[in-house]
Amino acid sequence: MTSPATREAPVTVRVFTQRFSSTPRGARLARRLALHQLDRWRIPYGSETSDTVALLVAELAANAVTHGRLPGRDFELTLTYTPGLRLRIDVSDTRGERRPSAAVPGLLDEGGRGLLLVDALASRWSVLDRVPVGKTVRAELELGS
Repeated sequence: MTSPATREAPVTVRVFTQRFSSTPRGARLARRLALHQLDRWRIPYGSETSDTVALLVAELAANAVTHGRLPGRDFELTLTYTPGLRLRIDVSDTRGERRPSAAVPGLLDEGGRGLLLVDALASRWSVLDRVPVGKTVRAELELGS
């Protein structure tokens, strides 16, 4: 006796990748284009997911242009979307030796709170080596029900 074949809906992974200049303008453009791409993937502007991604991309891109910048080198944004399951945000720069951490800043420190925001909003985040040079900061959002 054979078991009946079960049919599973195919999973389509959607990917958006773009390079941006390592400037504040490039970071703003990365955020805007990320939201535009989410809207094309039917994640509407102003939804909870869209707003969360906007904050994550803004923080990771700002970090890339502030701490990961090398003159003449761009940073890269990649969004990987598996509908109904997960959305992954990768921001890559060329400064592999400057790795971020979510250390708690002092009360009088003017900066250092951005990755605390990433830690609070993302399902998980990590820092990966980028071949041949640099690093990628990855934040993931679980979208399951």
